[in-house]
Amino acid sequence: MNSLWQFKIRHVFSLTIICLSFVIVGVFLSMSNNLRFRARELSKNLRVVFYLHKDLTASERGLIDDEIRHSPLVDSVRAVGPEEASEKFIEDFPELKDILLNLNINPFPPSIEASLKDPGLPTEKIIQFIAEVKKNSGVEDVQFNREWAEKIRSLGRLTEAIGFFLGGILVLASFFIVSNVIKLNVLARKSEIEILRLVGATNTFIRIPFLLEGVILGVAGSCLSLFVVFFLIKLFPLYLGSSLGALQEIVGFRYLTQTQVLALIFGGGCVGFLGSLSSLARFLRM
Repeated sequence: MNSLWQFKIRHVFSLTIICLSFVIVGVFLSMSNNLRFRARELSKNLRVVFYLHKDLTASERGLIDDEIRHSPLVDSVRAVGPEEASEKFIEDFPELKDILLNLNINPFPPSIEASLKDPGLPTEKIIQFIAEVKKNSGVEDVQFNREWAEKIRSLGRLTEAIGFFLGGILVLASFFIVSNVIKLNVLARKSEIEILRLVGATNTFIRIPFLLEGVILGVAGSCLSLFVVFFLIKLFPLYLGSSLGALQEIVGFRYLTQTQVLALIFGGGCVGFLGSLSSLARFLRM
């Protein structure tokens, strides 16, 4: 502890780099958690939306509705009119309200939303059901939100991979910084180490205080990064406000899991330990 305080400037520098490294990893993990959560929610509320031609009569819409409703895969059916679709769009994207109003027409077609009984149904069965309904000339297009769920889940995996890549580069930099800081500390206490050797101290005895310094720096840096990530998660929605509309649910953060928190703390300790060990191994061979 005396050594940490005595060389506090270099230790603060290494602590900052370690913190920034794990902040990047934590932020991308948080974004990935949010994307995976949204994908799970979409998968739970599995729906197929059939968009109909605008010029269909009420009886023709009723026939399509009955065909969808009587499918053994469908749990419930809900008809959505153009006006309701327009109101929902304005609610989700208030910043685009003026553009929609300037069109002077309602561009949204009527649709039928079919909720499926079993979210875990094989995709092949659902695609077959969609193909049968699409044979009806009144169906213009179909939206199947499992595809969106898979895309969002893939985006979550990509986000996590980017976080580990960028964070890994900084973690590697942290490793070398800790190694050099410990090396400077060892050189500053060279006379003390020589005296310890003369009185019979083993290499392990000499290494332990320096290894502890590295571990303390690593754990402290990773713990500090968790506080930074926590405040980012709390402040990010306040900063954005409602500017992103419905996209804010996707471009957002979700708290790290307990496993992720422990992994970051353990990772910080490992970075500090290995950085110190690398420096000491080179010094003690001299």
